Amino acid sequence: MRSIKISVLFLALSVFGFSQENLTYQKPSAEILQLADYTRTPAVSMNSKKDWLLFSYRPTYKSLDDLNQEEMKLAGLRVNPITNISSTTTYINNLKIRKFNEKQETQVIGLPSNPKISNISWSPDEKKIAFTNTTEKGLELWILDVETRTAKKITSDNLNGNLGSPYVWFRNSQDLLIRKLPADRPALLNEKKNLPTGPIVSNADGKVSQNRTYQDLLKNPMDEANFETLTKAELAKVSLNGTETPFKSADIYAGLQFSPDGNYLMITTIKRPFSYIVPLQRFPMTTEIFDTKGNLVKTVNEVPLNEIMPKGFSSTRTGKRNMSWRADKPASLYFVEALDGGDQSKKADYRDEVFSWDAPFSDAPTSLMKTKQRFAGIQFGNDENAVVMDSWYDTRSQKTYILNPKTGENKEISDRNFQDVYNDPGNFQTDKNEFGQYVITIKNGKAHLIGDGFTKDGQFPFIDEFDFKSLQKKRVYTSKTPNIKEDIIDIVDPVKGTVLVTQQSKNQYPNYYLRNIKSNKVEAVTQFANPFASIANVYKEVIKYKRNDGVELKGTLYLPANYDFKKKQKLPLLVWAYPEEFKDKATAGQNTANPNEFTFPSYGSFIYWVTKGYAVLDDASFPIIGEGTTEPNDTFIPQLVANGKAAIDAVDQLGYIDRNRVAVGGHSYGAFMTANLLTHSNDFACGIARSGAYNRTLTPFGFQSEQRNYWDVPNVYSEMSPFMNANKMKKPILLVHGEADNNPGTFTLQTERYFQALKNLGAPARMVILPKEAHGYVAKENILHLLWEQDQFLEKCLKK
Repeated sequence: MRSIKISVLFLALSVFGFSQENLTYQKPSAEILQLADYTRTPAVSMNSKKDWLLFSYRPTYKSLDDLNQEEMKLAGLRVNPITNISSTTTYINNLKIRKFNEKQETQVIGLPSNPKISNISWSPDEKKIAFTNTTEKGLELWILDVETRTAKKITSDNLNGNLGSPYVWFRNSQDLLIRKLPADRPALLNEKKNLPTGPIVSNADGKVSQNRTYQDLLKNPMDEANFETLTKAELAKVSLNGTETPFKSADIYAGLQFSPDGNYLMITTIKRPFSYIVPLQRFPMTTEIFDTKGNLVKTVNEVPLNEIMPKGFSSTRTGKRNMSWRADKPASLYFVEALDGGDQSKKADYRDEVFSWDAPFSDAPTSLMKTKQRFAGIQFGNDENAVVMDSWYDTRSQKTYILNPKTGENKEISDRNFQDVYNDPGNFQTDKNEFGQYVITIKNGKAHLIGDGFTKDGQFPFIDEFDFKSLQKKRVYTSKTPNIKEDIIDIVDPVKGTVLVTQQSKNQYPNYYLRNIKSNKVEAVTQFANPFASIANVYKEVIKYKRNDGVELKGTLYLPANYDFKKKQKLPLLVWAYPEEFKDKATAGQNTANPNEFTFPSYGSFIYWVTKGYAVLDDASFPIIGEGTTEPNDTFIPQLVANGKAAIDAVDQLGYIDRNRVAVGGHSYGAFMTANLLTHSNDFACGIARSGAYNRTLTPFGFQSEQRNYWDVPNVYSEMSPFMNANKMKKPILLVHGEADNNPGTFTLQTERYFQALKNLGAPARMVILPKEAHGYVAKENILHLLWEQDQFLEKCLKK
């Protein structure tokens, strides 16, 4: 037995060759390349009047050159200091437009050459569309006239988009408020040219806090100065003909929002002191209300630096938060304040209070209601109807209330586990009101809810009519389309019964349709072709099976198009998954997979390999359950192993696979899962782990859905960490990570240190670091090489 084990280990090690390889970029095999190198269909957006459609085109992938532009990482931002826009922006390179009732979209005239379009926004009257174009030197503002379908530039390329969209529309649709670079903007400091004047000193004042592990934080005074330089902007008013008028002097403008009637402007600015341990969202901020001439009306909120946070996902900061304009009023704010100090561990009858505050804000705010759980959102309808939600993470509880904003009277209409998809009531249909704001569409005291319609028997999207007086619901439409997945997007005309839907099947690409729910007549709106014809005839089935403790599981099974069901050749199996935490077995076992969903291969799954003779179980259920006072992670490893075994058993019992040739893979938390399965289970032959975190002591104040810190449960952190168990790893693993990962906790260092441990302990491992990539991969060269790496790895480990 000892000699056999040594031989197997030697064979596995031989897969990886020498310890270091100097590879150039490779491309995957023809079967995979045909699917990966495709032309992306455009994104479609519709105006609120439902009479125009905008088609936005973008490249299928970015290029390495896109990722190789200048970049600075400060306070949670990643920005290009030359063009002054986020360096992670995905650009649109063409726009087409058409009236809804036309059959063919038309090319927008006058677009910039080689456009890099972003920040698209319809004007309040929806006759114009604004967008930015990024040049080699900066960011400029363009206007598209909808009727003439012509675009023109109205500013030079000196806008500042480092804190988001650099403009907002005035209510009159004739002017825009822009953030532009200050005229006296200083040069950025360079650490090679600007020597430090002293050490970096931080203090702890003895207060307990629970801060996650953030990326891209400020580190020194030079970073502080550069952050200020990059984010400061002047405000100017610009008309559609390009005339500019100064509005406010330079400051760090984090938020600009006009009141619904357009008579007031809410401006939020970031203040010092900055922090080295939290991102900019928790820096000090001041919110002020101005009139349209820039005169101060009222300071409505001042938030101090927030470095101290109570433990728990249902904890929050003190003071006014969630401040925004009420959509149903001309100029009224709403905001929320914690009644328990923001600390979920404190006992309290009510957790939050929701307030309303009318302009000009000379009177005190009025209370709308108190919530028993943490405030989770509000949707306004009209003067007498709004919908409020609160939630509590520990119990997964979500309550929904109908609120009368005039009287404060409220009634609870729903109390459900927010992970219970079978009882999800759906979302209210919204439309723009007289102020151009989206509100719940209420006519004659009734509104409509649009739901996904997941049930134990399948998915049946629905429309319910909701009566705000009786609080009763009536089902007015249920989608029952055999062999087709239909999603309800919007109610176009409730009187005529016209709704906008998308339809797709496993080999029919998603397209938009108009359906009349009274006559059931369906009319095509778009006709996008299927770019993945080569896998149109693969076998696809949603399989359901049980874990050893009775928990219902599922996964989408793919078999090659030419698979012989009579001979039942034993295929190698690839399992792709991502763990999810639940508080009860019932919700963990609910099924959201639809066999009629279009088969869309992407680097985020194993579906490509069905063309190469593999069976693929995609999106396999990997629930981690902690009922009552037990937390899911208390039994993470045994539940993970049980999930994996159940998946393999299910496909094996169907007779399709050789269970000795099974690989598992996942991204991010799925990579963490993969490493643990290969460490603690004998069911998998190899695995692919991408952009994971493998040492939980490097994320000591919580990770994923774990609220407890390392010092609360050190055994949980250690037992769950593949790094701590690297000496037990004997299976081949392909570790992949983006060189510039920006996700909290999944530092590239996590993969580098884990690989180093595996290598020194004699485990068969290969590490691939993709240049310039963040947590998700975007460059064509990197993605095609990734597919080649995975293909080579699987062929060697499972077929040879």
